[in-house]
Amino acid sequence: MLTIEHEFDATVVTLIDDAAAHRQEDVTINAFEDCVTVSQFDPRLNAVHTITLSLAQLRDLGAALDLPEGAYQLGPAKA
Repeated sequence: MLTIEHEFDATVVTLIDDAAAHRQEDVTINAFEDCVTVSQFDPRLNAVHTITLSLAQLRDLGAALDLPEGAYQLGPAKA
């Protein structure tokens, strides 16, 4: 299950792990104009962990999902 919300400065996607045998905490993705953040609550540490991806890193991640094992350097993004 997932939710999508459009906020003032970001689109927020929340991924809910409702079908897992060992349920994980929800993952929240915030898409801003210049970056994307991915956050998840860690109940062991009682803290939220957040990583920030540049738009180039996000593009590379998307490409990586469709590529075989190896090292790649993608060209500049096309406008």
